[in-house]
Amino acid sequence: MTDLGTPRLRLRLMSPADALHVMAGKPEEGARWAPGYPSPGEMAAAERFLETCATTGDPSPYGSYEIRRRDDGEVIGGLGFHGAPDENGHVTIGYGLVPSAQGMGYASEALRALLRFAREQGVTCVHGDTDLDNVASQHVMTAVGMRLVKEDALLKHYRIDWERRADT
Repeated sequence: MTDLGTPRLRLRLMSPADALHVMAGKPEEGARWAPGYPSPGEMAAAERFLETCATTGDPSPYGSYEIRRRDDGEVIGGLGFHGAPDENGHVTIGYGLVPSAQGMGYASEALRALLRFAREQGVTCVHGDTDLDNVASQHVMTAVGMRLVKEDALLKHYRIDWERRADT
């Protein structure tokens, strides 16, 4: 199972069984969830992950990851890919934190780790979006190097591009 790390966080790749717990809103035995986890967004990501598993197989390592604090092991949110890279090496990401963990730099830290991992895997472009009024998420994406590329009536769309590496 793929785990990614940062100084303060552990990003743990979710299994289908983990996703079922998230959809049910009930942690598995021994798991520690922060109040407010899972959010409706996390439940939707878990459902999308399970649909992908059912239709095209487990997309790992391009699935959903729990964001756990290293100091107490508590799950404070999630992030991940909306699926495996397309034929051009593009992926879409999403992320979210419980309210009590927001404003502490965790989202930027976790997203940097996910972007670094994607680049190491040969991904050439990462897409993300956020609601027009979600200024905090907009700051996270720009802080990690993503740039605003489009805005529509509902969302601001961001992306980061890398050149294809010779070894991919």
